[in-house]
Amino acid sequence: MEYFPLFTRLQHRTVLIIGGGDIATRKTQLLLKSGAKLRIIAPHVSTELNILQQQGSIELELRPYVATDLEHCSLIIAATNDRELNQQIALAAQAKNIDVNVVDDPKLSNVVLPALVDRDPVVIAISSSAGSPVLSRLLRAQLESLIPSRYGLLANLAKRFRQEVKNRFASSRERRQFWEQILDGPAAEQMLAGHDKAAERIISEALNNPDTLSKTGEVFLVGAGPGDPDLLTFRALRLMQKCDIVLYDRLVSDEILNLVRREAKRIYVGKARSDHALPQDEINEFLLREAKSGKRVLRLKGGDPFVFGRGGEEIMRLAEEGIPFQVVPSVTAANGCGAYAGIPLTHRDFAQSCTFVTGHTKDGKLDLNWTQLAQPNQTVVFYMGLANVHALTENLIAHGLDGNTPAAVVQNGTRPNQTVLVSSLENLARDAQSLTISVPSLIFVGHTVSLRQQLAWF
Repeated sequence: MEYFPLFTRLQHRTVLIIGGGDIATRKTQLLLKSGAKLRIIAPHVSTELNILQQQGSIELELRPYVATDLEHCSLIIAATNDRELNQQIALAAQAKNIDVNVVDDPKLSNVVLPALVDRDPVVIAISSSAGSPVLSRLLRAQLESLIPSRYGLLANLAKRFRQEVKNRFASSRERRQFWEQILDGPAAEQMLAGHDKAAERIISEALNNPDTLSKTGEVFLVGAGPGDPDLLTFRALRLMQKCDIVLYDRLVSDEILNLVRREAKRIYVGKARSDHALPQDEINEFLLREAKSGKRVLRLKGGDPFVFGRGGEEIMRLAEEGIPFQVVPSVTAANGCGAYAGIPLTHRDFAQSCTFVTGHTKDGKLDLNWTQLAQPNQTVVFYMGLANVHALTENLIAHGLDGNTPAAVVQNGTRPNQTVLVSSLENLARDAQSLTISVPSLIFVGHTVSLRQQLAWF
C-alpha cells in the first residue's frame, strides 16, 4: 500500500495553493468544503478564484511564490505549469515536514487527493495511488449511482441516537445488532424516502421494544420502465437489491428482473388482456399479508406504476392498514418508446400538448372523449390499444381528425427487438394486421410521428 488512506480535519487550518489555473480552481472548490483557511498565490488567476476572493471565501495574493510562503501551513498544493517550480515547492515543504501534493506528479508528492463521494458526514475516498486518476473518477461515478444522497442525513440521525443506544444495550454485540437492523431496515428506508419523523419514531420505538424491528415490513412499488435496464432510477435499483420477495408482471424484461436480489423469492403476477395470472384483489391482499409478516416486498411493474399501472389500487389497501410503502416512479412507456422511436411527444410546430389514453377499459367498452382526442396540434398515445385499433382509428376520423394524420405503432419499445410501424390514421388498422397483439405496444397519433424519419436513432 503505497499511500495509506487517512482522513484529516482541515477546519480553520491553512492550506496553501500555488497556482491560479483551472486545476488550482478545482482544488480550491473542493477544499472549501473542508472549512480550511485557503490561501492562493499566483501571478494570474481564473475568474472563479477572483469571485471567491471577492466573496471572502479565500485569501488571494497576485504575485509569484517565495520560499517564506510555506510558513504556518498544514497542507500545500502545487498546481503551477512549471515542473521546476513545483519540484522546488515540494522539496521545501518536505524539508519542513509539511504535507504536499503536486498535481499530476506523484513522484514529488507525499499525499494525494482522492476522488470523493460526498454524503457529508459520510465521505468515501477513492485512490489509485496517483496511478490512474481517470479510473478513480470512473469508480466514483459508479458509487455515486449506488449511494443515495440522503445517506448523510441517515448518518446524522444515527449520531443523535448513539448515546441512547449505548445506554440501552450493555454489550457491543447488542449495539451492533441493533444498528444493523436500523440501518438496513424500515427506519433507514423512511429516512432515505424523506420521512425523517417516521424514521425517528421507528428508532425510538425500537429502543423501547427491540422486538418490533423484526415485525415491521414494507412494500416498494417500483416502476421498471419500458424495458431498457439503463432507464431504471437509482432508487429503483437500490430497492430491487433489498427486497425479500418480488411480484412482477409480464412487461418486466428479463434483463431488469435479473437485477433483483438473487435471494428474493419471485412470484409472477402478470396480466394480459382477459388473462390474469393473479386477480388484482388477490395481489392487493398478498402485498398486505407479506408486509405484515415483516417482509420487504417489491412490487415491480412495467412502465410507471401510476400511469395505467394500477399502482394506486395496490397501495390503497396498504395505506388503510398503516403499512409503510414507497412509490418509485419511472420512465413511462410513452416517454421511453417515443424517445427511442424518434417520435417527440411535443414539438412547437406540430404538437403543443400530449394525451395518454388507455386503449381498453375495465368493462371492455371504449367510452372515450373522442371529440377531445380528435383535436389537432396534439399527440395522442394509446396504451394497450392494438386489439382495438380499428375502433380507435374509426372513432378519431369520425370525430373530425384527418385520415392522413401520421400514426405509428411501437412494439417492444426501448428493447433490442423494438419495431416501429409508421402509417396514417386511415391505414393504420390495415397495416397493423401483421403485428402480434400480445406484444407490448403503443399507438402514437399526431404529426410528430412524421419526424421519425429524421430523428430515429435506436
